[in-house]
Amino acid sequence: MILVLICALYPVLKTLCVQIHSAVTGSYVAGYHSVLLVNCPTEQTARDIGRSIMEKRLAACVNIFPRTTTMCFICIYSLVIIVFKYIILTGTYMCSLRAVHPYDIPEIISFPIDDGSQHYLKWMEDAVTDI
Repeated sequence: MILVLICALYPVLKTLCVQIHSAVTGSYVAGYHSVLLVNCPTEQTARDIGRSIMEKRLAACVNIFPRTTTMCFICIYSLVIIVFKYIILTGTYMCSLRAVHPYDIPEIISFPIDDGSQHYLKWMEDAVTDI
């Protein structure tokens, strides 16, 4: 029973431990913040997705890049890329993205941030709602 409870609370406990470690040592814990790339078919779709995520305060910042050419094995097409800067969250983030994305299988790729400006990373932390 205790093991099940610990497993269920793991994301919350991990976040709490990272915050305590960072506060006590004043250092950054690599991988706590991330950058997320999402491809969209149009700029309007990208804006709608970005707005939806920002309204829920799941990201600190959203950048929308204009049309880019994507080459796959069987085709070449245009896409708009969204870059989200966020703190690693539970499945809430992915569920929120999938709910508003028009593709059945959206390209959603996350990269952990190993290091960066401490002031900016702190700003990201303050900007994102704790879940």
